[in-house]
Amino acid sequence: MTVRPREHLGESDTRAIERSREEPEHFAALFNRYADAVHHYAARRLGPEAAEDLTAETFTTAFKQRHRYDLSRADARPWLFGIATNLIGRHRRAEARRFKALSRIPGPVEHEEPVADRAVSRAGAHGLRTELAAALAALPARQRDVVLLVAWTDLSYEEAAEALGVPVGTVRSRLSRARSALREALGGTDPTAPTALREAHAHD
Repeated sequence: MTVRPREHLGESDTRAIERSREEPEHFAALFNRYADAVHHYAARRLGPEAAEDLTAETFTTAFKQRHRYDLSRADARPWLFGIATNLIGRHRRAEARRFKALSRIPGPVEHEEPVADRAVSRAGAHGLRTELAAALAALPARQRDVVLLVAWTDLSYEEAAEALGVPVGTVRSRLSRARSALREALGGTDPTAPTALREAHAHD
């Protein structure tokens, strides 16, 4: 489960960013708090080799933009995941190739836990069944951004909208279209259903 800023024993996200404007070393609190989550998200989308560089670039970009951060927003996760998603946008072809490659990997043997129940919420070749990987590769980039941002970061629709800089209605409509396409590709299975996601997070 993602830890919310109010649960941290140290200074809040907002306070760390505000103080870092005069004392840059305070920005390290954001890195310590969220680097693993950003890296995990990037690795799921681009693979572990690219995730290291993308995580570093995400926090470098955030540090440079810290003076523009809206201090009324207590949770910095949407901001950071938004930056990461924008950077992933530079690697659309690589991401599509990754999902297409995963779609060619043989599925699990019969005694393994069905992958369809945790497909979007699990990472890597063992977490994406072939049909889902192919369906994700086929999604328009903006729809893929929304469905994976919501499924893999625990952001709410409102937070995803903040991350992407779009109205929450746009997030809902893109997610609805993406889910319809995924259901069709998976023969009616919805890998983004809330129940499936909760069960999937229990295994992470």
